[in-house]
Amino acid sequence: MDKSLAISVQEVTKVYKLYDRPIDRLKESMSLTHKSYHKDFFALDKLSFDVKKGETVGIIGTNGSGKSTILKIITGVLSPTTGTVEVDGNISALLELGAGFNSDYTGIENIYMNGTMMGFTREQMDAKMQDILDFADIGDFVNQPVKTYSSGMFVRLAFALAINVEPEILIVDEALSVGDVFFQAKCYRRMEEMMKNGTTILMVSHDMGSIIKYCQKVVLLNRGKFVAQGPAGKMVDLYKKILANQMDDLDAALAAEQERLTGGPGIAAAGKEGAAGDAGSTGADAGTAGITAAGDRGGIPADRLMKSRMTLNPQVQEYGDGRAEFLDLGTLDHNGNVTNLLLKGEMFTIREIIRFHAPLAMPIFTYTIRDRKGTDLSGTNTMFEGCDVRPVQPGDTYQVEFKQKMTLQGGEYLLSMSCTGYENGEHVVYHRLYNVAGITVISNKNTVGVYDMESRVEVKLTPAGQTEGTPGRQA
Repeated sequence: MDKSLAISVQEVTKVYKLYDRPIDRLKESMSLTHKSYHKDFFALDKLSFDVKKGETVGIIGTNGSGKSTILKIITGVLSPTTGTVEVDGNISALLELGAGFNSDYTGIENIYMNGTMMGFTREQMDAKMQDILDFADIGDFVNQPVKTYSSGMFVRLAFALAINVEPEILIVDEALSVGDVFFQAKCYRRMEEMMKNGTTILMVSHDMGSIIKYCQKVVLLNRGKFVAQGPAGKMVDLYKKILANQMDDLDAALAAEQERLTGGPGIAAAGKEGAAGDAGSTGADAGTAGITAAGDRGGIPADRLMKSRMTLNPQVQEYGDGRAEFLDLGTLDHNGNVTNLLLKGEMFTIREIIRFHAPLAMPIFTYTIRDRKGTDLSGTNTMFEGCDVRPVQPGDTYQVEFKQKMTLQGGEYLLSMSCTGYENGEHVVYHRLYNVAGITVISNKNTVGVYDMESRVEVKLTPAGQTEGTPGRQA
């Protein structure tokens, strides 16, 4: 195998024998004439592709395309019927929930057992144990049998183990579809770190947003057969044709673009390095904002704190030089009630209260809304909005309100906010709260994509026998 490759899959076929009745299996095994009572089902049919070291590669396809099967063959869980798979590097895999875990063992015992299976000594696992426990954050449940765990606890422990053993190759099969929004965001941030450190990642997901953002190359499968490989955006477009059963269009697209699809470079714009970084610090995208000076220069009574009525991230990341401090924060619905639950289509407010501990010439107040993968979806800041923010002295307090209409689709999102500034041409962070709160958008109508363009639709029916110029009836 080429030394630049981490994984090489060559002409891999996996065939399962399907029997109409259980007795047919016995008949076939005892037949003196070797009569066949089964039908062959090709889960994979002569599949070939390579994964270079340090690449992040996605595998997509409809249900039954063989995505999970090929991952199991690569990890050694299954053996191919024919063909070869070569792997250069130690693998850590997140397959279906709980794979490789003994349900009667405690979390600690499963950590040691899986570590041994990966080739680590007990002393090596002892050194990694605290990092695993800190990332999983399941408390005393780590000493309980894993059969008592919820699905969220299971995936926390499994992911914490998989990424803290410092694998050369990480394989992920829909493992991040469970767990709360804060944990999912933390997992995606850790995966980004591993990508930057040169870890080879092979992932299967039905979330095309994740595929486009993270994958430099995508392999498209359909009914166990290789269709194409290439840049994520192009492969997702081809995948949509399969979903829409537009096979003729798919064949035409493959014939026209075969050279570009097999050699196209790079990663889609949404997946550029740093996309989940500090865009919110200077206000990510667009919005509307207003700002008023708050007269309260002292403490806020505890029973009046907005954050006491919010569900906040218990492990929020906060940093800055301390010259400003968030005293309080909250999201308010169209009736002015503090809540994490917002209705799609209604106005809502993001309110921040910041106190200053040093004189500052022109502080900038920001917010950013991200999805659970860390992609910036919307946001703004007082500099973008041209707000009249005046210099502050120690003890001054600003109350900032960003008011806008909720046009995001129903789902869960993450809210970050910060107080920053520019000094001598350099960007300075006074206080930043990263993923401080979750926002749940409730909707009775979700459209396609991230947000709703609020289309106004008119339809007109022309009955048979009338021309388009004559009045029809409204449908």
